[in-house]
Order: sequence, then C-alpha cells, then structure tokens
Amino acid sequence: MRAYEYILTKQAQWALNRGISLIGSKGSRGRPAYTPQLDQNLFKPLEPSIHESFMKGDGSEIIGTPDSPAKMQAVHSSSAFGVNIFQYWQKKNLVPLIAATCGFCKKGNSVSERIVFEEKYKIDKKFRFDPNIDVVIHNSDSAKYKRFAIECKFSEAYGSMRHSGLKNKYIGLSSLWDDIPNLYKLAKSISPKDSKFIHLHPAQLIKHILGLKKHFKKHGFRLMYLWYDVLGKEGTVHRNEIEIFSEIVRTDDIKFHAMSYQELIAKLSNEHREQHYQYIKYITDRYL
Repeated sequence: MRAYEYILTKQAQWALNRGISLIGSKGSRGRPAYTPQLDQNLFKPLEPSIHESFMKGDGSEIIGTPDSPAKMQAVHSSSAFGVNIFQYWQKKNLVPLIAATCGFCKKGNSVSERIVFEEKYKIDKKFRFDPNIDVVIHNSDSAKYKRFAIECKFSEAYGSMRHSGLKNKYIGLSSLWDDIPNLYKLAKSISPKDSKFIHLHPAQLIKHILGLKKHFKKHGFRLMYLWYDVLGKEGTVHRNEIEIFSEIVRTDDIKFHAMSYQELIAKLSNEHREQHYQYIKYITDRYL
C-alpha cells in the first residue's frame, strides 16, 4: 500500500472506531475523509488564542461550510496533527516541556513561553504573501534563541502532487544569501522547478529560514522538521532527502534538526504517560 493511502486509511479507521461518520471534501461528494465538525478531529477544541492564530493565517484551515469542510477537518490534516500535539502543552502552561522533548533545548529550560500557529515572517516587501510556519514557540527576550519554529508534515509529503520549487524572485535578492552560500547553491538548483526532491519540500523550508533569519539573525532561531515516517521505499527516500538537506543547512551554521512524529510521541509517552494519561492515550491510539 502506498504511504498516502496507508495514512488516510488508518486515520479513517480511527474515526470510524470512534463512531464518527466521515464526509467528503464537498460534503456529500468526494472520498469520506473529513469529520462533520472540526472538534471531532481534535483532542480538545481550539483555544481562543490558537483559533485567532489560524484566522490570521488565511482562515481556510478552520473555516468551512456544510458543502466544503475546512482543511483541518480532514483526518489526515497536518494542521490538525500539529494542534493535537502542541495545543495541550500551551493549555497546561508547560511549553518548556514540549520544547525540550522536541530537542530544541535541555530539560528544565524556562525560556519557552507560548506557542503560536501559522505565524508569518516577512522576507521582503517584494513578496505579496509570506509563508506560514506551522508551529512557533516564542521564547523570552533574554533567550539566545528567540524562536523555535516547526514545519509539520503528515500525509501531504506522500501525495501524488509534486511540490513547487523556489521562485526566481528569491534567487535575485542577493542580500538574503550573503551568509548562507551552501543553501544558496541548493536554492538555485531547485529554482524555478524542483526536480531533485520527491517527498521533502526544501523550497518551503528555505523560505522559513530566510524569514526567521531576517527577523532574528542567523543564530537567533532554531528550525525543526517534524514528519510522519512510513515503511517501505517512500519512507526511505524521505529520510535520505532529510539527511541531504540537513547536511547542507548545517554547513551554513543554521540550527536545524528533524524528528519523526513517531519518535516524538514515543518520547512523550515514555516520559509523561502517568501525568498526562488521557492526552498520551489519544495521540498514541490515533497516530502510532
């Protein structure tokens, strides 16, 4: 079974096992893969501050109609996955705990303050739209790293649609690349079309780096790629592409690392099951 089909089937079965009758992408039409109500796809309903974060993104993640459900209502939605993992720790005022579990910092850190979803960092005024970063942990003003940023990928990394390359506009802004020559070389090789990577979307990660670097300087942020691992060839290719990208970024001294969702969930379960039983039960039942 292809990775995308496996993820979708697994998540659909999770919903059916909970008595949730799924609907299609156009309500009565399309493959049943969407929960009728957004809250049915989430461990807990969106907190007001997090709801506001998504509205400041573009709104389509959480705004739908009976005939066209919101993107986050998809059982294979990466944004729903991200909310199900990270919102809990914001609600519990335990943001430092999830930051440490993600590998951003040591256990016991006290600099991480809050979590924001779909945050944008402008790269240059020439661009009308700025990319949304899935999850951003805001740290205290005194912290060395002002932001811990997370790009989340679930089923879309294995879909049939090829991802975009990097537009030539980015390549032409030479000032963006002065201190990251190896990343610049990669950027040129995937502009305007990316024929090098299949599952990893490096253009998206590069744009996140450019935006974060402009606002917090080269050493003022850390970026993480959080992805869903699968067995077989697709998983192997994805892992290899992550390693290639990681090595290029490291040579430019950008703080970047990758972790699979399975690894993160296993760490959370091993270290925090007793204190956070219902949350751990939900994410392990659904995503492992």
